[in-house]
Amino acid sequence: MLLSKGFEVEMYTGKTDGEIIGLSDKIVKSLSGFVREPDSRNVEYTTPPLQQYEQLLCELVTPRRQLRHFLSSLDSNYTIIPGSTLSTGNSEVFYRSDPQNPYHAYIENTYGTNVVTASIHINLGISNPETLMRAYRLVRAEAPLILALSASSPFLNNRATGYHSTRWQIFPQTPKYVPLFESHNHFVKWTETQLQLGTMQNVRHLWISVRPNGDCRPYNLNRLEVRISDLITDPIHLLAITALLESRILQLQQDPTLDPLVSSQLPSHSRHDDLVAIIDANEKQAAKASLTAQLIHWRSGQPINASDWITQLYNEVLPIAKANGIACFLAPIKQILREGNQAQSWLKQLETGQDVSHVIAQTIQIMKRQEQALQSELCQPA
Repeated sequence: MLLSKGFEVEMYTGKTDGEIIGLSDKIVKSLSGFVREPDSRNVEYTTPPLQQYEQLLCELVTPRRQLRHFLSSLDSNYTIIPGSTLSTGNSEVFYRSDPQNPYHAYIENTYGTNVVTASIHINLGISNPETLMRAYRLVRAEAPLILALSASSPFLNNRATGYHSTRWQIFPQTPKYVPLFESHNHFVKWTETQLQLGTMQNVRHLWISVRPNGDCRPYNLNRLEVRISDLITDPIHLLAITALLESRILQLQQDPTLDPLVSSQLPSHSRHDDLVAIIDANEKQAAKASLTAQLIHWRSGQPINASDWITQLYNEVLPIAKANGIACFLAPIKQILREGNQAQSWLKQLETGQDVSHVIAQTIQIMKRQEQALQSELCQPA
């Protein structure tokens, strides 16, 4: 049986030439379903939890079409901006969307514009808390592969940074050390301790690649939230990455020994800490080089290329995807591996002599055409 799935989509707004500007106050006043981020240059919308990928596709596209229509009603040059960092500049200033919000004040004063990023959070419904913790451990161990597939932030302030995911390189992961929770009770006790110590300001202040989530966390949990992904503007690619995650979790439900704490070949006496160190190092490598990154496999402790690991994982979960009727949604993973991710595509364009603003402006038009095609072919008119 398929899991329920939903997305939190953060996006920049700006102009068709790629300039990013803050419009969230106008958007949230006029469009239902959109909420502010701490900086006014971002807005976020959330899709409802659904099992079927065809429905998810429309729930992703329709709000984007509505937002795009609203922005053009304000000014014909206003649009949605791709990418996960302030690609075209002005990362020196934090434009507060809600100056009276004390949590936003804490974020600005503590982290500055390093948090002014855009991303996709992928939520997968898992009701049993121990099954959820097992999924958390496996998906966190393999989260660098999700970053490698989704990387879309090679630019900051109109220049290439040397990272495929500048967002994940600069984003302040908090707290500094987060264990691979061995049980739900471990997660509860650890969270309570962090709140007492002040290393977390509230239960939302757990900013890592993957986290257990629910309506009353850490006590009542019902989903796994994958937070490492850069903004994926192609909805078909986003669904492919989601299908990869879902198939892996379904495989884990069939075979609980896939749990890294159980099946890793690392020495048992130091396995937990070794795994956390490997995960942290792999995330850094994936942020730097995405699909070409040299990673360390959590099972063997041996080096492996990110693309090769993803290919292995794809082949491993393909029978699961076929059995659950989602193999067609998984298939575009092969296209990403073959043609490269968004960051790699952008950097190739930069090598031809184009500047950052021109690369972003071109992708704005591609996004618009993709939405129009998907809306007209698969979804009701926005």
